[in-house]
Amino acid sequence: MLSSRFQLVRIASSFTTRALCLGSAVLQGKAPDMAEGNSHLHVTNVRNRLRETVGASTNWRDHQQAMAERASLSSQLARSQDDLPVRRMKDSYVEVHLPLGTQPDLREKYLTFHDSVRFGRILEDLDSLAGLICYSHTKNDALQRSPLSIVTATVDKIDMRKHIIYPDCDIKFTGHVTWVGKSSIEAKIQMSQFHDGAYSPVLDATFVMVARDPENKRAAYVNPLMPEGPEEEKLFHEGETNKKRRVELSTASLLKFAPTAEERKTIHSLFLDTLDSKTVSFHSRILPPKSVWMGGAKMKGLEICHPEERNVFNRIFGGFLMRKAYELAWANTCAYGGCRPNLVAVDDILFQKPVEIGSLLLLSSQVCYTQDKYIQVRVHTEVLDPLSRQHHTTNVFHFTFSSPEEVPAIMPRSYGESMLYLDGKRHFDETLRGQ
Repeated sequence: MLSSRFQLVRIASSFTTRALCLGSAVLQGKAPDMAEGNSHLHVTNVRNRLRETVGASTNWRDHQQAMAERASLSSQLARSQDDLPVRRMKDSYVEVHLPLGTQPDLREKYLTFHDSVRFGRILEDLDSLAGLICYSHTKNDALQRSPLSIVTATVDKIDMRKHIIYPDCDIKFTGHVTWVGKSSIEAKIQMSQFHDGAYSPVLDATFVMVARDPENKRAAYVNPLMPEGPEEEKLFHEGETNKKRRVELSTASLLKFAPTAEERKTIHSLFLDTLDSKTVSFHSRILPPKSVWMGGAKMKGLEICHPEERNVFNRIFGGFLMRKAYELAWANTCAYGGCRPNLVAVDDILFQKPVEIGSLLLLSSQVCYTQDKYIQVRVHTEVLDPLSRQHHTTNVFHFTFSSPEEVPAIMPRSYGESMLYLDGKRHFDETLRGQ
C-alpha cells in the first residue's frame, strides 16, 4: 500500500502550481512571467552571487576582515517590517542550471562510483539556492551590501519524485519565496532534469530561512510578501500551515512529553515480542527472526571543520553538513539492508546551532524505524570542544530510504531506543501523510 501511494505521488506531481515549476513554460525551456528581472544562473555562480551580496571574500584572511566590518551595517536594518517595501513572489524567482550533460568537467564533482549523481552535492546546491532566493526577496538596490545575515533554520521537506538522477543530463533548479513571517522566510525549490527531450521533475524542496543582524546575533525584519491570485494565496496559506505544524511537532516532542497511549501499546508489544518464553524474565531478551537490535544499526563519522567549507558568514556551510549527514545515512542504510537504497524523502532537518570553523564534528547515524521495504534513519551531529570536552548538539537529520527488498525489522532494547523508534515512526508517518 505504501509503495503504491508513493508511486501515485510521483505520477501526479503538482506541476500546475507556480511554487514548484511555475507552469509548463519552465519545463519547455521558456522563460515564465515570474522570471522578470532575474537572470538564469550557472550553479557555480550561486555562491559567488551570495558572496557579492554580503561582501564576503574568497580569500580566507580578507574574508575574516570583511566579516568583522559587517557590524557597521547594523544601522541599515529596518526598525519595523512596515518600513520595508512589499514584495511579490515573482521578485524572488531564480532559475539555476547544472549542465552535467554539456560540461563533462563539472560532472566529475557530482559523480559516484556507481555512475550516478552524488545527492549530497545536490543538497549543497539546494541550500545555497535557498539563500540566494531569500536575498533576492530582501534585496535593496540602494545598498552595496545586504545588512542581513540569512541562514538556514530548517529543511522542512524534500520529496523525491524520481529515484534515478542521470549523471550525464542537464539539471535545472527553479524556486522562489512562498511565505514570510517577521524574520523568517519559506522558499520552495523544484529540481528537474532534461531527459528524452524534455524536463521531468526530480524533487520538491521546502526551506525555512531566518534573517539576522549583520553579526548574526539577533533577529532582523524581512520584506512582507503580497500573494497575487488564488494560486499564490494557496501557497502562502500552505506556508502558514507549515509553520503551525512545525510548532505542534516541536511541542509534542518525546524529549518533552510522554508517548501517546497508542505509542505506549506499540512499545509494550515490541517488548513482549523480545521476551524469552522459557525464562519469562524481564532481563532475558531474545531477538525475533528477521530482526536486528537497534544497537547494531549504527554508524559514526568525524569531520574536522576546515575554512574551505565555510559559508559567507564564516561558519561551516549548512549544505556541507547536509551532505555529510546524508552520505553517512546512506552508508548506514546500505549496510543495514544489504543493497543500494533509494532516497524517498528528507524531513525536518533542524539547524540548532552554527558550527564554527575548527570544530570537531561528530556524526552519529541510527536506523530507528523500518516498515516493509522502508528504512527511517536519524543522524545526530554534535560539536566537541577538545579542550573543555564539552558536547553541543548542532543538527538533527531525518532521512527516509526505500530498499529493493524487504528489510529486517529494527528492535529497540532500552527505553531510550524505544523513544528513538517512536520518533522515527512519527517522521515516517509524517512523510507518508505529506504525500
